[in-house]
Amino acid sequence: MLLKRIITASVLALLIALAVFILPKDYFSLVIGLIALLAAWEWSNLVGVTSPVKRVLLLLALILPMLVIQFWTQILELVAQIFDWPDVRDYSGILEWLVIPPVLFWILVMILIRNTPQGLLNLQLKTRYKVLIGWFILLSAWMFLSRLRNLFEAEMTMYFLILIWAGDISAYFAGKKWGTTQLAPEISPGKTVAGMYGALIAGTVWAAIFIGYYGYRDGFVWIRIFDFILLSVLTVLISIYGDLFVSVVKRQRGVKDSGSLLPGHGGVLDRIDSLIAAIPFFYAGVYLIQL
Repeated sequence: MLLKRIITASVLALLIALAVFILPKDYFSLVIGLIALLAAWEWSNLVGVTSPVKRVLLLLALILPMLVIQFWTQILELVAQIFDWPDVRDYSGILEWLVIPPVLFWILVMILIRNTPQGLLNLQLKTRYKVLIGWFILLSAWMFLSRLRNLFEAEMTMYFLILIWAGDISAYFAGKKWGTTQLAPEISPGKTVAGMYGALIAGTVWAAIFIGYYGYRDGFVWIRIFDFILLSVLTVLISIYGDLFVSVVKRQRGVKDSGSLLPGHGGVLDRIDSLIAAIPFFYAGVYLIQL
C-alpha cells in the first residue's frame, strides 16, 4: 500500500512540476481548473448530491466565474471601449480583495476544529449550503493558485506546492515515529500532535532553503526572511486543518476517501485538501510581503 502511494505521488508530483514550469500561464490555469472540477464532482457526492444534473450544474457554477476571473482584464478593457469609460481599468486590482473571505473562512475552520471538533461533526447543514461551501473553497483555491503562478512566477508556485507536500510527508512519518497524542481524535485518529510539529519544522526548513537559494536573486529581493518563514509555517498549519475539514465532511458521509481515481490515495479531493485551505492564506501573505 505504501509503495503504491509513493509511486502515485511521485508520478503526480512530476506531472505537476512539468505543468508549473513548462505550461504557459493560461494553460496552467486550465489544468488546475480541470483538477478543481474533478474535486467538485467528488465534493458533490460527499455532501449527498446524487443527481447527475445537479452535479453538472455545480461544475457550470464553477466554470462561469473561472472564465470571468481568467479574462477579467480583457473584460474591463472591453467595457472601457464600449462605454468610453477608461477609468474602469483601475478596477483590475479589485480581485486581490477576494482573498479576504477564504482566509477568514479557513481561520474560522481552524478555530472550530481546535475548540469544538465534536460540535463541527454534529453540525447538520442543508445540502445546498454544503454545496455552496465546496463551490467557494474550490473556486478560491483555483483562483489564487492561478494568480500565484501568474504574478509570482513558477519558482514561487513550486515553492508553495513543495511546502505543502513536505508538510504532509513529514507529518506522516513524524506521527508514525513519535505520535502518541492525537490532534483531533474525533475527526481523524491518525493525526497526531507530533505529526503537526513535524510538518511545521519541515515548513521552516524548506523556507530557509528557499531563501538561501533564491532570497537575493533577481525577482525575489522583496523577500523579508522572518516574515517569509513565519508565513510558511502558518501556511502549513492552515493546511493541516484543511485536511481535517475535509475529514469532517467524509465522516459525516461515512466514507474513508472522497473517491477512487488515484491508486493508493483515494480521490482527487483527498490529495488537494491541504492545498485548498493553504493557497489563499499563502497568496495573501506573499502579496502583502512584496508590497
